[in-house]
Amino acid sequence: MIWAAVAGAAAGVLSGLGIGGGTALVIYMVNIAGVGQAEAQGVNLLYFLPTAAASLVSHVKNKFVDWKIFFFCAVPGAVFAVAGSFAALAMDTGVLRRVFGGLLILAGAWQVLKKKK
Repeated sequence: MIWAAVAGAAAGVLSGLGIGGGTALVIYMVNIAGVGQAEAQGVNLLYFLPTAAASLVSHVKNKFVDWKIFFFCAVPGAVFAVAGSFAALAMDTGVLRRVFGGLLILAGAWQVLKKKK
C-alpha cells in the first residue's frame, strides 16, 4: 500500500513538472501492482481529467490559452480519447502492451532527436 502512495505522489510531481506522470503511473500499475494494461490506461485517463482541469484553470487565469486552438484541439482530442479507450478495451493485452511500448519509444526518440529552437 505504501508503494501505491509513493507511485501516486511521484506521478503527481512528474505531472506538475509536465514530464508525464500518467505514463509513469501506467508503468507502475502494470509492472509492479499487477493491474491489467487496459485498466491501467483507463485509470490514466481518469487521472488526467482533474490534472488537466487544474492546468486549464491556471492557464486561463494567466491568459495563456488561445481559445481557437483550444477548441480545435480539445474537441477532436476528447473524441479520439474516448474512441481510443474503447479500442484499447477491445484489443488483446499483449498487442496493447507492444503498441504502448512502441509509442513510448517513438515519443522518447522524437524528444531526443528534435532540433532545439
